Amino acid sequence: MPEGDDKYWYNLTTKQVEYGMISASYDRVGPFDTAAEAARAPEVMVERSNKWAEEEAAENGWD
Repeated sequence: MPEGDDKYWYNLTTKQVEYGMISASYDRVGPFDTAAEAARAPEVMVERSNKWAEEEAAENGWD
């Protein structure tokens, strides 16, 4: 079994959780250990993006 086939992924196009690497790589984010973690993928991406933006602003003196 290829690595990632036994994990959960979030499909950015369908907004559905998938088990295994079903969709094309450009449509999915992950892998996640549980379906619940995968379902939170959009929230996690926003949280991480905001954190990175804050860190970048602090590093560059934009805050």
